[in-house]
Amino acid sequence: MPDAEHPDGLTHLDSSGRAHMVDVTPKAQTHRVATARATVQMLPETVLAITGGDIEKGDVLGVARIAGIQAAKKTSDLIPLCHPLMLSKVSIGFAVDVDSISVEATVEIVDRTGVEMEALTACSVAALTIYDMCKAIDKGIVVTDIALWHKTGGRGGDFHRPESVGSKAKPSFDK
Repeated sequence: MPDAEHPDGLTHLDSSGRAHMVDVTPKAQTHRVATARATVQMLPETVLAITGGDIEKGDVLGVARIAGIQAAKKTSDLIPLCHPLMLSKVSIGFAVDVDSISVEATVEIVDRTGVEMEALTACSVAALTIYDMCKAIDKGIVVTDIALWHKTGGRGGDFHRPESVGSKAKPSFDK
């Protein structure tokens, strides 16, 4: 959001244009929530193997859920300018379709900075875990459409990605 110090809205750059970690000290602590989604496209046989418990490496969605939660907690170790945060809640859900599994990650906190990156990281790692656990039987798996879907709280206000015109029906996630 543009202000006197950052008229272009890029708060991760100082007045000289150098990257820095944003000072969140003056911000108010508020309840903040972010939700991200991704789609893992695969062969229908792979979806059936996952849902039937027939993947040699084990419970694909259970492992992906834990991987996503761990990733949310480690986001500041992976993304250089993210603040280390004490997250209040991380939930990972899946919606199974004939030839894909959609992943949804929601992260909550009461703090001075948002959790969009934590939700995106959790979602990405959960999706990559599905890929990793199934790549031996399906070399054509594709992870697509990683995006922020909702964000509430903070000075920047709320954000809600509109459902695409002509897209599939909204998936039902099993959180």
